[in-house]
Amino acid sequence: MNTFCLEVSGPFACFTRPEMKVERVSYDVITPSAARSVFEAILWKPEIRWTVTRIEVLKPVRWINLRRNEVGAVVSTRNVQQAMNAGSGKLALFIEDERQQRAGLFLRDVAYRLHAELALSPKARDPLVKYTEMFARRAARGQCVNQPYLGCREFAADFRLVTDPANESTSLAESRDLGWMLHDLDFANPADPQPRFFRAHMTNGVIDVPPFSGEGARS
Repeated sequence: MNTFCLEVSGPFACFTRPEMKVERVSYDVITPSAARSVFEAILWKPEIRWTVTRIEVLKPVRWINLRRNEVGAVVSTRNVQQAMNAGSGKLALFIEDERQQRAGLFLRDVAYRLHAELALSPKARDPLVKYTEMFARRAARGQCVNQPYLGCREFAADFRLVTDPANESTSLAESRDLGWMLHDLDFANPADPQPRFFRAHMTNGVIDVPPFSGEGARS
C-alpha cells in the first residue's frame, strides 16, 4: 500500500494567503502544499514524490489576532559567496536594525487528518516498497527528519500515523465553499516556479484535493 494517513494538530497555524503582501492572513484550513510538507518532514528522498489527495478537518475553524516581530532582511548571497571564498566573513544580521512588527490573523487549536500517496520519481532505482516501509516505520515511532510545522516554522505540529482511518472519529460536521486555495507550486521552470490554485469545497469536514495537473487546478 502506498497510501498513508496522518493526524496532525497544534495550538496555532498560519497557511498564508499569497495575495496578502504585508500582513499574515491564513487560509481557513491547511493547504495541500503545507500538508505535503508534513509528509516530507518525516520522509523525503529525491526518488519519491508525495501527492496529497484528501484533507479532513477535525476541529472548528477558530481565529486569533497576534503581532509578531519579524526580521525584514536576509543575508545576501554575495556576502555568503565572499565568506566562502575567503574562509571567513561577517554574515550576522542585527535584529534591532532589521526588526519589523507585523499583525497576523492565525488559526488556533487545529487538527487535521491528511491523506497522501507515495510514488516513485522517474529516476528511482529502488522499489516503492522500500520507501513505504521506511515511512511507516518512522511515522509509527514519531521520527522525522525535520520538525513538521503548520504553515510557519514556529507553529510546530504533533503527528500520529493513522493505520485505519475507518476506526477514527468523524470529521467536522460542516460544509462550506472555501474559495480559491493554493494547491502547490509548479517547478517545471525551477528558476520561476508558478503557483496553481483550486476551488476548495469542504463537505462534512472533508476536502477532496484534485490532481495537480488536472482540470481542477489552474495557474
